[in-house]
Amino acid sequence: MAVCLAITSEGGQYYNGKVTPFVVLSCIVAATGGLIFGYDIGISGGVTSMEPFLKKFFPGVYLKMREDTKVSNYCKFDSQLLTTFTSSLYIAGLIASLFASSVTRAFGRKASILVGGTAFLAGSALGGAAFNIYMLIFGRVLLGVGIGFANQSVPLYLSEMAPPKHRGAFNIGFQVCIAIGVLSANLLNYGTQKIKGDWGWRISLAMAAAPASILTLGALFMPETPNSIIQRSNDHQEAKRMLQRVRGTADVEAELNDLIRASSISKTINHPFNKIIQRKYRPQLVMAILIPFFQQVTGINIIGLYAPVLLRTLKLGESTSLLLSAVVTGGIGTVLTITSMILVDKLGRKILFLVGGIQILVSQVIIGSIMAAELGDHGGLSQSYAYLILVLVCVYSAGFSYSWGPLAWLVPSEIFPLEIRSAGQSITVAVTLVFIFFSAQTLLAMLCHFKAGIFFFFGGWVMVMTTFMHLFLPETKNVPIEQMDKIWRQHWFWKKYVGDVDEEGKM
Repeated sequence: MAVCLAITSEGGQYYNGKVTPFVVLSCIVAATGGLIFGYDIGISGGVTSMEPFLKKFFPGVYLKMREDTKVSNYCKFDSQLLTTFTSSLYIAGLIASLFASSVTRAFGRKASILVGGTAFLAGSALGGAAFNIYMLIFGRVLLGVGIGFANQSVPLYLSEMAPPKHRGAFNIGFQVCIAIGVLSANLLNYGTQKIKGDWGWRISLAMAAAPASILTLGALFMPETPNSIIQRSNDHQEAKRMLQRVRGTADVEAELNDLIRASSISKTINHPFNKIIQRKYRPQLVMAILIPFFQQVTGINIIGLYAPVLLRTLKLGESTSLLLSAVVTGGIGTVLTITSMILVDKLGRKILFLVGGIQILVSQVIIGSIMAAELGDHGGLSQSYAYLILVLVCVYSAGFSYSWGPLAWLVPSEIFPLEIRSAGQSITVAVTLVFIFFSAQTLLAMLCHFKAGIFFFFGGWVMVMTTFMHLFLPETKNVPIEQMDKIWRQHWFWKKYVGDVDEEGKM
């Protein structure tokens, strides 16, 4: 059923429209871009704990895991070659996301989504057919290109297509698909690791073609956003027709006028990356850098990227570790992210950041305390402590899934003005991938050296980020995306940076 809404605009005008089946279907197709990212997170964590995969490509890790009983529980998976395999995707995605900014601005959001799906499809084919480490890593690089383009364009597409009153819920669809991708990948890993003949890992890697095919085929039929149409051309009538179709009403003048105003400013900007460092864009730039950085130092990569490795460290078998990884990082994540979709436009972004941060912090401190007291370099945990840690991991995963998981994609995609929106989102994705890359390169070494202290390390960052978001992030719920500049001019801290916007841009 279409839901009517009206959003107050400048001069007492209103944004009219409905949540139409057309916009819902378009956003569902676009949100499947999250499937490829989530699938890779789940697959890479699971495959790197499969003994046949390790034996073929990383025999040193395999021997330490199977034969060297003197190696610390925290150090068995510490291998530079293994982390290179995992992190090569993210450095490729980092570079691709910066190129994606120009493609998204010049050719539209739809074009970048299509490039992302095609590259990920090619990478999945190479990964499944790999017979040496070079072919394996090259496949990972192509997967990274796909993720770089998709993560740059999909959140923008969702935020621009969604009605302002429901933008949070629509955008969080991207994170829901990430969670579904993680769950699907981990469940598939659980099945393929049981296949006899030492080739189950090939199915896990090759099946990345399934979400990539959904995204690629869907992108061929998706409409372009009205914001992108009007940014790339002077055809206001085409943009108006698309806006009328998206909103389900002929009366779109108020929103169209805001788009034309934003587009006229955008067309004066030839180098958005140079523009974004200007003083008046300081709050958006700070958020574009710090929000993805904070997301990565929540410690989520311990639970997500290397969850099966962590569970193996707890002396659980390969089969058990993969199944529990699927439940923890996938099932709980999916349910709580859907809960976030329901709450984000009612409670707002800030309250979810605050409550989620507290929940993450408490669970990390307790996990770290138990592991410090009970798990040494050798030996294992008692069954009761092992399952207590698993419960706390579930609590942690739940807190992340309704706060930093979805909101770290939602907030950056909605705060930038049109003239620097594509560049801003590229910076967000690049920072995300830089710190995922850094985590992939260092996390296992940190686990080896910090041991249980790694949970306190990330807990300290959670305290910092929760305080920062409470003080410096203005609430963005229900604010039309092309009027987002207002919230910065009203904020107690940021108004001193953007107070001159009225004179420069008549915004």
